[in-house]
Amino acid sequence: MLEAEYILLVVAMGLVTYIPRWFPLFCLSQRKMPHWLVEWLDLIPVAIIGSLIFSDLFLMGDPRKLEVLQLKSVVAIPTFIFALKTRSLGGTVITGMVLFWLGTALFGG
Repeated sequence: MLEAEYILLVVAMGLVTYIPRWFPLFCLSQRKMPHWLVEWLDLIPVAIIGSLIFSDLFLMGDPRKLEVLQLKSVVAIPTFIFALKTRSLGGTVITGMVLFWLGTALFGG
């Protein structure tokens, strides 16, 4: 591919990424949205991260099957409790990493 084609490709990928984010912001920034809609939209990031975390913690194998008691899911419980009590992102990450490392060292992953 020529250098001009690479530049065109990068610009096109940028537009494809930018326009779907810009359009709702442009259209909705001057309008008053109903309170129920704002509350509902606030839940979307939590739902997305929950679905991503659930599949990593409780599904394994090929084909994917539900496996509740695996090291990742067991370590997630005290890590979640630590996060609720401290509200510390850095501390939660370190706690989860240390607990996972200890679990792997003791039980072999």
